[in-house]
Amino acid sequence: MRKNKKSLILILVVLISVLIGKTSEASELKFSVEPVLPENQFDKENTYFDLKVSPNQKQTLKIHMRNETNQEVIVEPVIKPATTNLNGVVEYGVSNNKLDQTAPYDISTLLKIKEKEVAIPAKKAIDLELELHMPKQSFDGILAGGITLQEKEKEKTKKKETKKQGLAIENRYAYVVAVVLRENEKELKPALELDKVEASQVNARNVINATLKNPEARYLNRLSVESTITKKGSKEKLYTSKKENMQMAPNSSFAYPVSLNGERLESGNYTLNMMAKSGDKSWKFTKDFEIGSKEAKELNKKDVTIEVESSLWLYLIVSVLVAIVIGLLFTVFLMKKKKKKRKSKKKKSKKKTKKK
Repeated sequence: MRKNKKSLILILVVLISVLIGKTSEASELKFSVEPVLPENQFDKENTYFDLKVSPNQKQTLKIHMRNETNQEVIVEPVIKPATTNLNGVVEYGVSNNKLDQTAPYDISTLLKIKEKEVAIPAKKAIDLELELHMPKQSFDGILAGGITLQEKEKEKTKKKETKKQGLAIENRYAYVVAVVLRENEKELKPALELDKVEASQVNARNVINATLKNPEARYLNRLSVESTITKKGSKEKLYTSKKENMQMAPNSSFAYPVSLNGERLESGNYTLNMMAKSGDKSWKFTKDFEIGSKEAKELNKKDVTIEVESSLWLYLIVSVLVAIVIGLLFTVFLMKKKKKKRKSKKKKSKKKTKKK
């Protein structure tokens, strides 16, 4: 049981890069963090918070933060529940993904930080305190989340960035400390559900998104998915996708994308067939879905691969037309030149005849 639980968490104290669409030099972290593990640490070998708790329990958690620089560092702590991104990777930091409604509780409502900003004096260390208050009603399974610790962006830097119009990417770094809470060691059965299937885009490229949901308060490990999309009533495979070694956070969902490989979306009725497997458990899903003509047209306009393809065809067509026009003009020029030569020869022959 413990070994299985231990393999569930991939993040200990990790360094993440947050991408922001503004130009700036990358700045490295000016502080370090270390969770102060309490007595109720479930697995002493884990270096993140992996706690055995009980209903209505109150506890103060501490994270030791050290500043080795000669200037004060201001850190902004944020608590978020663990979610799953579109690549099938669990995220413990700040994310656009949301916790599913099936979750017993949202860890960000149980774990609180009094200060929105924490100042670490130069060459000093302090302990960030977090107040944990468990609900009265017990739960089975796991609650998971993370504490993101990021240096506050300076006002001068913000003003400079707002003035710049470049498209370069700024790397902003942060620490993320994972937090896992459990009240018992009851093993929950793995479950997986297929929610909606719809046309969408990833990185401005057309895809078919199949939303997968993990409705249980447990991790879904070593998840593999194989999908095919056909026209409704047809067996011909239009698009296929296969991915292995994914992981889903407890009570989370993510949109699994099936790429169209640069092809245009065509309106009509389709069928998704999916096989999913996690450990010894497997699932088979079949779902019909429709792509409307207006929807397809709008997504095709935004797809950068289609735009490039259209531009290339337009360039080729224009090039061919220009070449044809130049060819015609050249032909007309040669014909006129030949005509002049013929007229010139006739004139010369007439003069010779008169002289005789």
